[in-house]
Amino acid sequence: MCGMPQQPPVRSTPARPSRPDASMSLLNNVMDHSLDAGYAEAAARKKAAGTAGMPKTVRAKLGLAVGLVLAALVVTVGAAQARISAPVVAKEREELIDRIQEETAAADELEDSVDDLRDDVSARQRKALKDDGGSDGNDLMGILSGAVEVHGPGVRLVVNDSKGAGQGGDGDPRETSGFSDTGRVRDRDMQRVVNGLWESGAEAISVNGQRLTALSAIRAAGDAILVDNKPLAPPYTVLAVGDGQRLSTRFQNSPDGLYLHALQENFGIRTSISVEDDLKVPAAPSVIVRTAEPSTEKGTS
Repeated sequence: MCGMPQQPPVRSTPARPSRPDASMSLLNNVMDHSLDAGYAEAAARKKAAGTAGMPKTVRAKLGLAVGLVLAALVVTVGAAQARISAPVVAKEREELIDRIQEETAAADELEDSVDDLRDDVSARQRKALKDDGGSDGNDLMGILSGAVEVHGPGVRLVVNDSKGAGQGGDGDPRETSGFSDTGRVRDRDMQRVVNGLWESGAEAISVNGQRLTALSAIRAAGDAILVDNKPLAPPYTVLAVGDGQRLSTRFQNSPDGLYLHALQENFGIRTSISVEDDLKVPAAPSVIVRTAEPSTEKGTS
């Protein structure tokens, strides 16, 4: 036994059970990993982006829907309130229109009555002046006071706003020290025109049919010019009775005539002057003529 070589022990390995689908391992691998790693990553990113963006879209749509519902609700409520209040507003508007029409008619009647009374007073004053002897002194007093109608030669002066007056929205009214670019005739312009005609020798003056006296006032109310509290509208026609040609020449060469010319040249105010053979200037309404008489009492002069 000692001389015989020993054989190494033989280990028996248990046999592994064979897989029935061992031959389909390649097919299974393809099915389990059908996409490349890059495609899989791109698909994952797309899925994540879609999942994250979906709530924002839903919230935006929901907010828009809520806004539309609220807007529709507001419009519906407003329309319902308008339908409810429309009859009341219409009734109040009709009542207001009726009141305005009634008051306007009453004001027109009062104005007509005032004009009639003024005419009656003027007629009585003229009759009183004539009954007082009809002397030249009384006639002259009636002319100078504006109590009687005057006609004779003179000048007709027309002053009007510029063609573009009131169209611009950024023109400021002319200040006391200068002018503006509005092109409107102002009350102080008419004051200078009238004073210039008086200084040039006018004996009687009217503006748009309003006789001027020593008590007359030319003022402004907004953009309107008032003569003795009566509003006048452009163009302003000034009639001045006097020596026509001499009156025209003296006025145009006077400082007030040059002032009017400057308005025409610089601001487009339209003016025209003409000499007339016969002008008629109406009497001033409600002029009270008073005459002074020497006192006969002892100790007075």
